Amino acid sequence: MCLGVPMQVVSIADGEIVAEIDGVKREASLMLLDEAVAVGDFVIVHAGFAISKLDEEDARVTLQMMREVFNPEDMA
Repeated sequence: MCLGVPMQVVSIADGEIVAEIDGVKREASLMLLDEAVAVGDFVIVHAGFAISKLDEEDARVTLQMMREVFNPEDMA
């Protein structure tokens, strides 16, 4: 199964970002995004690419749902 994961941008350089969620950092290319991205923004990262920008509330709701699905014992 392939998933795009909401992550927060922590740095930007030369068309690449470093994004982080829950202490996990990943590098991703910005080449598939049409809109500008700034440090602090949330993006969906999939297969090494930032594929979509989303607002913080949508990112947090999506992450909470993902945590519930993938770690149901943590929600008990």
